Amino acid sequence: YLADLKALMDHLGLDRAALLGHSLGAINAYQFAARHPERVTALINAEGCAELGVDGSNPLAFVLNLPEGSAPGREAFVAQLGPFAPHFESAVRERPDGTWGLHFHPQDMYDSENQVHGDHWADWTGSTCPALLVRGAKGGVLPAERAAQMVTRRPGTHLVELETDHFVYANDPAGFAAAVRGFLAAV
Repeated sequence: YLADLKALMDHLGLDRAALLGHSLGAINAYQFAARHPERVTALINAEGCAELGVDGSNPLAFVLNLPEGSAPGREAFVAQLGPFAPHFESAVRERPDGTWGLHFHPQDMYDSENQVHGDHWADWTGSTCPALLVRGAKGGVLPAERAAQMVTRRPGTHLVELETDHFVYANDPAGFAAAVRGFLAAV
């Protein structure tokens, strides 16, 4: 993921940029900042933990319940997603045979999550650019105590807690946008 991010920035001619990531994307963003601090002007971490899955749990286990099959139409497949539709409907694509389904395999997403598990404190504290940590206070994956530790251990980090779950950007888009805009305006 980090090599892909570097390649994208190079392709776009971006010597430096502010990075925003959610969950695994946030971990990728702060790991990139730790390895390439000269390329990151600011960091926005939405629900990305500095320590993840060390207890053996995988917060993405729910994706294994997503339908992997197909449906004759987009709307029919989105309906199969049930309560996960708002989060995954943008990942529904038409397949070569004319049916519709997810453009990824849920098992691959689950496996990717497992591969990022571990203690990433050195990466979280490995850059000094200004950082915004956004936490979902109602069911996010980032516990309040861990968020407080992340702010304490990384100078220049500001914490915003939104009254929503892990999907902070989707379930409180106005609050998330205001937090990001305010942070970027200050840096």
